[in-house]
Amino acid sequence: RDYTQSGAELQGGSLAPSVYEQYAAANSFNGDINTILMDGGGNDILIPATLFDPYGCRTQWYRWNPSRSCRNLIEDQRINAVNLLNQMDADGVANVVWLGYYELPRGNANLTKALNIGNNKLRSACQSDSVASCQFVDPRGTVPASQVESDDIHPTPEGSVNLAGQIEPVLFPLL
Repeated sequence: RDYTQSGAELQGGSLAPSVYEQYAAANSFNGDINTILMDGGGNDILIPATLFDPYGCRTQWYRWNPSRSCRNLIEDQRINAVNLLNQMDADGVANVVWLGYYELPRGNANLTKALNIGNNKLRSACQSDSVASCQFVDPRGTVPASQVESDDIHPTPEGSVNLAGQIEPVLFPLL
């Protein structure tokens, strides 16, 4: 079953139903969910950062690191991820495989530090902060710029195959 929608944020957002809402829809349709493959958290940083960067997630010549506001936004997403994972565990989900985000090239390369902080927080949410059985797939350093669309965010078909190849050895033993 596929309940994913592009443009979703973990919780809230206006472009698509949140990951929380997508999970709730899947669970209400059939609560017998054994394994979930997901991503999440990237849009929570990328959507505001690519529009106006109100949280200061982009690094600049005058700010070499993401702002405190950005780090707080990322911490909020870690808490949302932990709560979602704990809910999945309480609902009987046996396995979660969470795909992290790769470094963005070219015009979005100045979001790398924020995405690295986010990936580290999501890894922690997945592997130690929640009670869920969760495995984090970290694609950093494995997706070259040639496998990212000209929007400097989304993977090309080749990039998607690359990511699927990283997910497969983690996911297939759980099925």
